[in-house]
Amino acid sequence: MTKPPQSSSEPMADASRAQPDEQPLRIQRVGMNRLSLIRRLNIAVFDEERIINTFDRDDLLMLVARVEGEAAGFKIGYRFKAKTYYSAKGGVLPAYRRRGIARALLHAMMDQARAWRYETFLFDTFPNKHPGMTVLGLSEGFRVVKAGYSPQYNDYRLRFQKEL
Repeated sequence: MTKPPQSSSEPMADASRAQPDEQPLRIQRVGMNRLSLIRRLNIAVFDEERIINTFDRDDLLMLVARVEGEAAGFKIGYRFKAKTYYSAKGGVLPAYRRRGIARALLHAMMDQARAWRYETFLFDTFPNKHPGMTVLGLSEGFRVVKAGYSPQYNDYRLRFQKEL
């Protein structure tokens, strides 16, 4: 697999799913030079500094969702194993939730994973902390393939999987 350009700010396919009265959405692929933006979004969404353990990953993909130029959310993923892509973290700022942004980020990442010829897509979520991701996963046809309690987050961790 190949790594994406680290300094790229290329837009992804038009991810606009806006209703007539909503502002247009744009999903943008960003490189490590935009890590400070991802950090700010991560702190605002999750109230924590840690994003992922390491950025030295094959097929690292960082996406930023923008509404009228303003950063509204992000998603980070990477190669999990040979044919499996993993969405490691992502979130949407509270002011922009319930507008389809998380769904658009998920689709943009799955589209890129498909283009890179991955066959399976995974993500983990904590249903009591982030119930919206549980609902999104189920509504998008993902299956729960693993569950366990995480004392670190004081919540259950659910792993969702979908064939691409």
